[in-house]
Amino acid sequence: MPEPTLNDLRQAAKRIKPYAHRTPILTCESLNQQVGAQVFLKCENLQKIGAFKFRGACNAVFSLSEVEAARGVVAHSSGNHAQALALAARLRGIPAYIVMPSTAPAVKKAAVAGYGGQITFCEPTLAARESTQAEVIARTGATEVHPYNNPRVIAGQGTAALELLEDIPDLDVILAPVGGGGLLSGTAIAATECSPRIRVIAAEPERADDAYRSLQAGKILPSEHPQTIADGLLTSLGSLTFPIIQKRVEQIVTVSEAGIIAAMKFAWERTKIVIEPSAAVPLGLLWERKIDLGNLRVGVILSGGNVDLEKLPWQT
Repeated sequence: MPEPTLNDLRQAAKRIKPYAHRTPILTCESLNQQVGAQVFLKCENLQKIGAFKFRGACNAVFSLSEVEAARGVVAHSSGNHAQALALAARLRGIPAYIVMPSTAPAVKKAAVAGYGGQITFCEPTLAARESTQAEVIARTGATEVHPYNNPRVIAGQGTAALELLEDIPDLDVILAPVGGGGLLSGTAIAATECSPRIRVIAAEPERADDAYRSLQAGKILPSEHPQTIADGLLTSLGSLTFPIIQKRVEQIVTVSEAGIIAAMKFAWERTKIVIEPSAAVPLGLLWERKIDLGNLRVGVILSGGNVDLEKLPWQT
């Protein structure tokens, strides 16, 4: 599959405009002082379903032909992608078949069902998820919408960075978290095509550093027993996202669990916005100052704000 072009991202922006929020960009003087840079926060925590994933799912769903759409869409997911796809499908008036592990939290099951997703439960293994999805496709003819290894999804995710660059065009650096690489790939295409001087840097938890290791090794190394509170960043890179990241991302910097928690707590207290641990990872990169971004204008994609309020990481 060819990587999405800047034109694909611009078409995605037009396609999703009636449905997705154009999220605000916030600044916080106390954050700037704390990290020694001028920081612009692109608040995808305020996107529909509380995460950037709605952009990609929406673009994928509304890109389908009428014949494809009538058969519906399918994905295996227990997270934000499941909710995003279910909502996008409901907006188009087509079925969304979501394969979820039976062990998924009740709140996530309820959220997917609330958006109209038709859930099929399976055992909590990748093999079971994939085989169950294959059965659903065989039965319904639905189109699979992968959460990140899909050019239409990547193009949709890149619209967040397009908006950021339209509003704040003179950035020096854009930071984004990396899990499967869909958001980072779309961000990198938007940034490097719109302004080649902008540096794109990814942030990843130290305890889930497969993307960092993959970039060093020059090949995809799978995620092995990741142990991080940033539970949205547990997946390995995809065959489509990895080469984009290799070509367009300057470096991947790892962040400690303590740095993630400190940055998340600071954001809640000082910016007054709710972000999830995965969204705090790029802030943690600034917080720990592992690379010198002092006095630069730094855009940060805050990926989401879906938090279990019963399990906040600074509560003991």
